[in-house]
Amino acid sequence: MKIKKTNAARKLDELGIAYELKQFEVDEDDLSAETAAGQLGLPMEQVYKTLVARGDKNGILEACLPAGREADLKALASASGNKSVALVAVKELPGLTGYQRGGCSPLGGKKDYPVYILDEIMNYERIIVNAGGRGLMFFMSPADLVRATAAKLAPIAKG
Repeated sequence: MKIKKTNAARKLDELGIAYELKQFEVDEDDLSAETAAGQLGLPMEQVYKTLVARGDKNGILEACLPAGREADLKALASASGNKSVALVAVKELPGLTGYQRGGCSPLGGKKDYPVYILDEIMNYERIIVNAGGRGLMFFMSPADLVRATAAKLAPIAKG
């Protein structure tokens, strides 16, 4: 089965960044990164989910952290120069990013928002991150993800 190219994949192609697209069966009732990790047979700490948040001063931003970890919103606010940060409502995702819940990628969205990635990402040789569609993931180097998104690394997860 041919995998359809997403805007996120086109962005990596444009930047000359190597990646492998992985596809898995999606359960519409469970779009969690934890389930994606299980489907792909990978440890949760190597499967990165993308959360979209709104800061009180600097507006919309994206945060990438591993499956099974919760965002530390105070740390995210601090890293992004905000006093406070709150996750946006699921219904706002398509309008802000062009993506739906379970298919958010930090790449190739409607707008390039600032991206903050958990600093522990650099502990891995390869990670998985959403490629812009449900059940479609990039297998790539963390350094390339950071470069492609111009991300800031920060301790943005609890635990």
